[in-house]
Parts: sequence; structure tokens; C-alpha cells
Amino acid sequence: MTEPASARRITGAGIVLVFVYGVMALAATGRSFVQIVREFDDAPLAYGLSAAAAVVYILATLALMFSRSRAWYRMAWVAVIFELVGVLVVGTLSIVLPELFQHPTVWSLYGSGYVWIPLVLPFCGIWWLRTHRPAPVPELAAAAR
Repeated sequence: MTEPASARRITGAGIVLVFVYGVMALAATGRSFVQIVREFDDAPLAYGLSAAAAVVYILATLALMFSRSRAWYRMAWVAVIFELVGVLVVGTLSIVLPELFQHPTVWSLYGSGYVWIPLVLPFCGIWWLRTHRPAPVPELAAAAR
């Protein structure tokens, strides 16, 4: 039996958001895998950050998919905020201290290698999470009255 449409957690923009996070998870995972296998010794910081970005995108994708649960909803917030901080810090450092990032990462130059999707995506994730909070647990709502 399928869920009624009103009970579905992810609809419309949420489906697009999860899809884009999934694409970024695949792209970052592929990139970091190739970088680490081929030339990790050339830039361990940059390639390690690409791997970290991949893990964050995978976690964010799963957390957004299952965010109807309060635990996954919280995990989605953690992943999206971590992503935002990561892209802002790495993006800024790649401009201010380019010698640290002679080899590009997913978040270098605010994700310019990915058409700045890494910069825009966490803001979309924050918007979606703010507007799609999980329903309150009935027992807790009754106890709060």
C-alpha cells in the first residue's frame, strides 16, 4: 500500500534537492577516489577534503531522504551546516592561501569546478529543512499541553 500524498515527506523541490545531493555524492566520491588512488601523495590535504566532501554529500542525501524521522532530520541539519562551513572555509582558503590548494577539491573556489553548486546547495538545504520540519510525536504533543 502506498502512502497518501499528504503524508509523503519529500515532494516537489525536496525531490530535486535530494537528486542534486545524490549527484554531488556520486561526483565527489568518484573524484576523491580517483585523486586518492592516482596521486594522493601530491596533495593529501586537498584529496582528503574531497573525500570528506563525498562523505558529507552521501550523509546529506540519506538524511534528507529519511528526514521524516527526528534523528535523520537532525543529521540532515548537521550535514548541511557542515557542508556550508566546509565550502566557505575551503573556498576562502583556496583564494587567500592558494599554495594550500594547488590541486583542486570539490569545495575549492567555492565549488567553481561544479558550477558553484556546492556553494548554493547548502542554502537550499537549509531552506528546505526550515520549511519541512518533521511532524510532532503525538505523545510528546499531548504531554506538552
